[in-house]
Amino acid sequence: MTALALEIGSEQFAASVIADDVGEEGIRRAPIPARGVWKTCVDLLREAAAGVEVTSLGIACAGPIDMAAGVVAPDEIAEWRAGFGIIEAAQKEFPVASVRLALDGVCLALAERNFGATRSVLDSLAITVSDRIAGGMMVGGFTVVGRTGNAGSIGHMLVPGFDERCVCGGRGCLEAVAGGASVLRWARAQGWSGTSVSSLVEAARSGDEIASAALGRAGVALGRAIASVAALLDISTVVVGGTLAGAGPVLWQPLGAAVTTHGRLGYLSGLRVVPSELGQVAILAGAGVLALTGEG
Repeated sequence: MTALALEIGSEQFAASVIADDVGEEGIRRAPIPARGVWKTCVDLLREAAAGVEVTSLGIACAGPIDMAAGVVAPDEIAEWRAGFGIIEAAQKEFPVASVRLALDGVCLALAERNFGATRSVLDSLAITVSDRIAGGMMVGGFTVVGRTGNAGSIGHMLVPGFDERCVCGGRGCLEAVAGGASVLRWARAQGWSGTSVSSLVEAARSGDEIASAALGRAGVALGRAIASVAALLDISTVVVGGTLAGAGPVLWQPLGAAVTTHGRLGYLSGLRVVPSELGQVAILAGAGVLALTGEG
């Protein structure tokens, strides 16, 4: 019997069998294809399962999703934007498996609670900042999923002081300022010549002024959003991971300053904002928790 985890991300797909000792070498990854998206997912899962019968499957998907209906419609996957019934499709491929679906941010929160920085706290926020921004919340020890399953989408929280247009159609969303793709676009508009988020991070760490300014304004936006969520939910710990989180002081100093400036309520005095230690496997690990426990 085999339990599997599947991550449908904004940049790539990943699948793995669930075991105590699975490392990076046991994870199957694939870029998002233009066509045949579900076939790519199934191929990854079958490769990970290695011919053994699949008994449970946890799916973490970029939003938006409809958790109750088992339908996903992530913006980054053109083939699925009208909605794809992923639970029904997975049950056809793995008929004896229990299949569970959750937002990628919800799975991120599950991973941090079970394996990461929020194991000893009941109220927390987990964020990953790469090309896009995903988030998940724990309140009273329970994952917050919301009416449709999309709770925790902090990337579309409005940030005061910014007015950039977001892919959602709105203006001033956190992701439009601090998401990796947005940060890269801003830096290039200022004359920076690099082409990737990872190279932007490296340039900032090496002292490049434009790259540093791009990540600095992202840190300010993140800090303002974190302070707002902390005040609303009375949380004690915020964990930040993803590509941009590795930028070092150029991101973390303005982030921390913004949290200090705006998080002045007495009950926020113990608020901690810390980097994630789970690396690139966090969301996939959370999908594994979902498969094994049904939490979400």
